[in-house]
Amino acid sequence: MRSVEAASEVVEVVDEEDRVVGRALRRDVRNRNLLHREVAAIVRNRKGDIYVHRRTNTKDVFPGMYDMFVAGIVGSEESYDHAIRRELAEELGVDGAQPTFLFKARYEDADINWWTCAYEVVWDGPIRLQEEEIAWGGFMGEADLVAKLHEWPFVPDGLKVFRRYLEEFGLER
Repeated sequence: MRSVEAASEVVEVVDEEDRVVGRALRRDVRNRNLLHREVAAIVRNRKGDIYVHRRTNTKDVFPGMYDMFVAGIVGSEESYDHAIRRELAEELGVDGAQPTFLFKARYEDADINWWTCAYEVVWDGPIRLQEEEIAWGGFMGEADLVAKLHEWPFVPDGLKVFRRYLEEFGLER
């Protein structure tokens, strides 16, 4: 989705219990840091490697930073499950995969304020990067990724969710 189109997208504003309390344009949600819904998915191949990518320098939030999640805002009247399938298809060309729900998390800082549902998907098919959002990407072993957490700049919200993911589901300890 182009950034102009994305800015005018309608998003549901929610409360601390994740109940819809209103709707706002995506740009207003970002500008006013309103509590909203997002989705995030770890993409693993059958070997267990995790897909990691670097965001483009033109992203409105955390430009040029690394992320281990395919993630995005849930649109108005869109379910978490539908949103994660849409995001996987848009960002990586992962279409037809069945994401597994892992957990729900809450995050808030000066720039981001959301509820997210975290998922995992196994994918060995082709990857097609969304050029407007992803500058680079590739699969990494979990231990290699964990080592990079102290070297590369990772998006802070994704990092928090990833740490919980490792505590609950990490395969390499």
